[in-house]
Order: sequence, then structure tokens, then C-alpha cells
Amino acid sequence: MTVAKRPGLAARLYDRATARQQRLPKARCDIRVEHGLAVPARDGVTLVTDHYLPVGQQGRGTVLIRTPYGRGLPINADARLFAGQGYHVVVQSCRGTFGSGGRFMGLANEMDDGQDAVAWLRRQRWFDGRLATYGASAVGWTQWALLMDPPPELRTSIIIAGMHDVGRFAWPAGAMRVYDLLTWARAIGVQERFGVLGVLTVFSLAARLNAPTLAGLPFAAAAERSLRNRAPWFGEMLSHPDLSDPFWEPYNACAALEKVQVPVRLVAGWQDVMLPQTMRQYAVLRERGLDVSLTVGPWIHQVTVVGGNGELAGENLDWLAEHLAGAPVTRRRQAVRIQVTGTGEWREHAAWPPPGTEQVHFLHPGGLLTERQVPQGDSSFVYDPGDPTPTVGGPLLDRSAGVHDNRSLEQRADVLTFTTAPIVDELEIIGTPVVELDHVTDNPHADLFVRLCDVDPKGRSHNFTEAFLRLEPTENGPVRLELDPCAHRLAPGHRLRLQVSGGSFPHYLRNEGTGAQPGTGVRLAPCTHTVHHGRSRVILPVAQPVAGP
Repeated sequence: MTVAKRPGLAARLYDRATARQQRLPKARCDIRVEHGLAVPARDGVTLVTDHYLPVGQQGRGTVLIRTPYGRGLPINADARLFAGQGYHVVVQSCRGTFGSGGRFMGLANEMDDGQDAVAWLRRQRWFDGRLATYGASAVGWTQWALLMDPPPELRTSIIIAGMHDVGRFAWPAGAMRVYDLLTWARAIGVQERFGVLGVLTVFSLAARLNAPTLAGLPFAAAAERSLRNRAPWFGEMLSHPDLSDPFWEPYNACAALEKVQVPVRLVAGWQDVMLPQTMRQYAVLRERGLDVSLTVGPWIHQVTVVGGNGELAGENLDWLAEHLAGAPVTRRRQAVRIQVTGTGEWREHAAWPPPGTEQVHFLHPGGLLTERQVPQGDSSFVYDPGDPTPTVGGPLLDRSAGVHDNRSLEQRADVLTFTTAPIVDELEIIGTPVVELDHVTDNPHADLFVRLCDVDPKGRSHNFTEAFLRLEPTENGPVRLELDPCAHRLAPGHRLRLQVSGGSFPHYLRNEGTGAQPGTGVRLAPCTHTVHHGRSRVILPVAQPVAGP
């Protein structure tokens, strides 16, 4: 029989310090924890589970957290926070991780295992029939997997930077998101042997660890050697670039967006790898008329998932109080809360995107970007897969993500830039920018990468949104690229810059230029890109001026 224990002194001191720092409500009750419960899955595999019990407090419902990252920090801190507010909290290790049986296969088993976890909950005397799900990143995926068949007990979900379509994450625009998946595979491989420090080491050294593997040809063989057969799912994802392949069915929870019927809270960061899928989730749920909340901060993925520098915990508690415990909440904000980068200001809106207008800028000879269209002219560059255009910041999983000075990148011969004159009045770009290029190549196997940057008076060029596309072999001619959603203000005297290049390596799997199956190529072929200026343009969603007090 499992004995419920009080959290240790270090954990209690950590919780008190965090609560003070983030101005969280005081705990309603003491808590106890039952560690190492054996929860059976339908195939006989045991899933190891911890149960956090509120003591001396009538339960306010149950929060389910299913995670491949272990049941320690930072997840156990969230569990203690919720339990201290009177919720039962159940934290379960996914199949093949941290003592749970079976083999970890890149989150392919979560639809069935999530249902089995809920079936176990129904048999517990303390479960009162009110259920919420919670978690970030891959723990967001486990929630969407459960929502493929929403339990009738479900009252709400809090999904922080979580994907609903693993295949679309792995192959977002025709090319594998290879740097992130390789880094994640390494982290999963060391987490149980070396703990949090091992994972942090992998993320801090990701560029150095990944470089020899990413340079190897054929890449699939280099990756298999590097991962030492510890992540067979990586090779399987690499060898299945067609997202309509049945291989991806266990990884596809798109239908859950149409099935869920309860209020959902969504969170992402403007430089977060999960931003596009979070925004898709919001759009579908809002169109269906559900109560959906969206918070987007200035964060990279690693900051989003650990609480957005203290911005998220209070809102999460409010959401659970209202939608799980049924308690009145007086601080309820509008449905959408975003920070506008370049200002540090938080804004609230009834919906995303807020009202605005379109502003169009055309590409000119000499690298100019103006609101006046020119009838002719073109610009060209050569993309060489032997010296691929490098990734500089942007939405990545590791600490190299985010906003960076792009000047060294923009000095390369394989990067075109088009820049406005200094703006007179501030310009707020809030929504989804679009780049339309009248574009041709001399090699049918090519990629396009575009990025918008804010150039300050000192010439520093800072990225704030981007898009990548692997072109179809027949796709010579006009190309339309929707960039990641953004909310950014350019101050007076700043300039807007468009980058155009033939790739972003190692963020995306290198295009070898030969049409070989992904990961199998051994030969490299360059590609000349030509952009015709006449119809090439940038379409900006410009926000309406914010009303004064």
C-alpha cells in the first residue's frame, strides 16, 4: 500500500518563494503525495503515477498531467501549487519513460493511454467527476490526444505551447524540423540517466552536439549513428515525409479541435516553435463558439513552458477556479491577452487578430522596400547546399532561439534584403504578414526562407517573424508565404527589412538540390533564385491606433 507523504522542506520553501515572487494566492490547505502508483493500460503495461492530495479541504476537482519528462521539477511544482488550492492532481509518466512500462515511440501511444488513465480515475473514491487537463509542450500533445475522445467528466483544459499535429510539427512546410527534433531526441535519451542537468546540458550544447550529425551525408545514417539507436522514432519520422501516410495517424489529433466542447486556455510565445499550431487551435475553437482564452508573450519555447517569467501561474489558477471548481473570478480579462514586442506593453482584445488594415510594400532594385510599385527589375542569389544559409535565432527549441541581430546573416551573398526608409510614425504590425514573390529558380529542388526584421537607427537588424517553404518541383512563378503571427511595433526612425534566402539550416533539413528522398542524398547541387520586383510585395496587417485614456 502506498503511503501519502508530505513534500520535503526544500519543496515547501521553493513553493513559498515562488508564490511570493509571482504574487499567488496563499495555499488553502496542506498536501500529501502518493508516489509510484501503478496504473494499468489496456495492453497490460503499467504507467507510473503520482497523486497529490489536498488535506483537510473538500476537493475542487482533479487535474490530470500526463508527461514524458518525469514527475519531478518543474511539473511537480505545478502539481503542488494546484493541490495547495484544493485540487487533486494526478501526474503520470508516459509509456516508456521514468518507470512506466513499454517503449517510448515519440508520443505515438497517448490516445489510448490517456483514456486508460481516465478509466483508472473513475475507479478512485476521491474522484468527484470533475476533470481538467494541464501541461506544456509535449504535455500539451497528451491533452489533445485525450481530446480525440473527450471524457464526459472533462470541464476544461489548459494547453501551454502544445501541438495537436505532431506530423505537421515535424514536417511543417515540406522539410523536416531537423534541428529541434534531433535536439529533443538527445534530451529524451539522457533525461533519465542525468536528470534536469543533463537535459539542460543538451539544450545548451545543442549546436555543438548536432553539427557533426547535420553535416553528415547521407543524413539518415549519420543521425542513426549519432543517436545510437536510442530514438528509433526519429528515423521513422524522417523516412515518412508524406503527412497523409497512415504512419502519422497516432500523431494526428486535428479532429480533437472539432470534438472538444469545454472551455480551453491556450498559451504561446511569439518566438515559440508551437505558435502556429496554438494559433490554429484558437482560430478553430473560436469559430466554433467555444470559450477559448489566448495568451501570447514575448517568449521562446523554453520560457513559455516554465511559466513565461511568472506571467502565467496566476491566470492558470483563475482559469481552474472558474471552470473546474466553479468559483467566481473577479479578475477575468478579455479573451485575448498579448504583449506587443518592441514596446513591452500587454494588450487585451476580444479576439485575435484585432481590427486593422493592410499596408503593402513592394520590392525595388537596390534593396529598397516602398509603398510604390515598380514595373521591372529583378534580384538574384545562389543557394549552395555545401555552404547553406545558416539559421540565426527564430523559433527553435533551445536557447539559441528568439530575437537576434541579423547583420552578419544579411551580409551573406545568398541573402537578399529589401529595406524601407526610416518610418516617421510608429508602425504596429499585429496579425499574420504575407510575402508574395514573383520567383523562379534554375533548379526545381529549392527552398525559400523569408523574414521580417526591425532595423534600429544604429543598423541593428532584429527578427520578429518568418516563414519557410520547400517548393514543389513545378512551383516556378508566384509564391505566397504566410509568416508566423506577430505583434510588433517599429518606433519612429526604425526601418522595416525583408530578408529573402534559400534556406535556414540547420533549423530545417538541408535541401541537397537533387530530389533525393529525405536523409538519403549524398550529392549536392546549387540553385540560382531570381526574384522579379514588379509584383513581389509584403502585405502587413497594421493595427488600428490604440485609443487614449
